[in-house]
Amino acid sequence: MFVSDDDKTSDTIRIRREVVFLVLSGIFLGSLTMLNILGISRFIDLSFTVFGTLIPFQVAVGILAYPITFLCTDFISELYGRRRANLVVWIGLVLNIWVLFILWLGGVLPPHPEMDPATGLPIIGSEGRVFFEIRLLTFGATTASMVAYLTAQFVDVRIFHFLKRLTNGKHLWLRNNGSTLVSQLIDSIAVILITHYYAHALPVDVDKDLLSQLIMFILSGYVFKLTAALLDTVPFYIGTSILIKYLDIDPSHGEVK
Repeated sequence: MFVSDDDKTSDTIRIRREVVFLVLSGIFLGSLTMLNILGISRFIDLSFTVFGTLIPFQVAVGILAYPITFLCTDFISELYGRRRANLVVWIGLVLNIWVLFILWLGGVLPPHPEMDPATGLPIIGSEGRVFFEIRLLTFGATTASMVAYLTAQFVDVRIFHFLKRLTNGKHLWLRNNGSTLVSQLIDSIAVILITHYYAHALPVDVDKDLLSQLIMFILSGYVFKLTAALLDTVPFYIGTSILIKYLDIDPSHGEVK
């Protein structure tokens, strides 16, 4: 059967589009999984001093992978549209549930170590204690992040497309930063409050004011995400420009169909 050059070109473009979508989705889902497993297993202290005043700044290690998830959904929203972006968000939720299931299953299968009633973990020195520590922290972090994640990611996608319609597809920097900054503020508040009040997993000092500590955790996380969002504007512009050409997308239309 004869295949025209146009058909070959069309197949090449279609394959490119699907490969790029899979790569962006894979980075998003891989970062999300790493985020939840590492989660709150360690808090990084980045406190600094300004004019002799100590500014507390502590973030969970899992947050390091978080900004890339919003960059990926912004790329998918820009290049593939709202439906595919929402699809990836839902797949992320299913992935979270799968992680929790495996952790639950790993904990109920034998052998069953002797548990310390005070901590709910195997006694120190027992085989498998590390797994149960990760399991406990990941359960708390994932439950908190699932609620915050769903809310923030859907807000991100909705605001992104609202700003895209409002500006008639112009001002890419506005929808990239605007959608991410609002959604990450929502995420920062939700994940800290849920992690503390539901999972009781924040390293709070009982001798200090709780509200000020929660605000510090929220602001630390948000400032980190805010900085990352501002820094990813240039890569987002460059990446979008390159991918629009590589995927043969009509800039006036702006999305793969």
